[in-house]
Amino acid sequence: MKVVDLDRETVKQGLADGSLLLIDVREDHEFARGRIPGSVSHPLSTFDPAALKALIEADGRRPVFSCASGVRSVHAIAAAQQSGIDVSEHYAGAFKDWYAAGEPVEA
Repeated sequence: MKVVDLDRETVKQGLADGSLLLIDVREDHEFARGRIPGSVSHPLSTFDPAALKALIEADGRRPVFSCASGVRSVHAIAAAQQSGIDVSEHYAGAFKDWYAAGEPVEA
């Protein structure tokens, strides 16, 4: 399995320039409480490879997974790769790092 860790600055830049699709794999209730602006929800607990592939293909940006602390996003990479979807990047610090740094959060 190939996993590429991205830091907060790389994620911020990718969101700002529109090159990155941040896919939040936390549960719906976590996403609703607070999320990184511009991220989209795709919970790991109900992981749907077909829906994920359709989302990525329709969007066209570089897909990057994110979660609460960087653990579930690695599991999402494994699930995607096992389904033949080419995703290897995740925000290693995840939402906890974003929030702790005082970055903007949507609710």
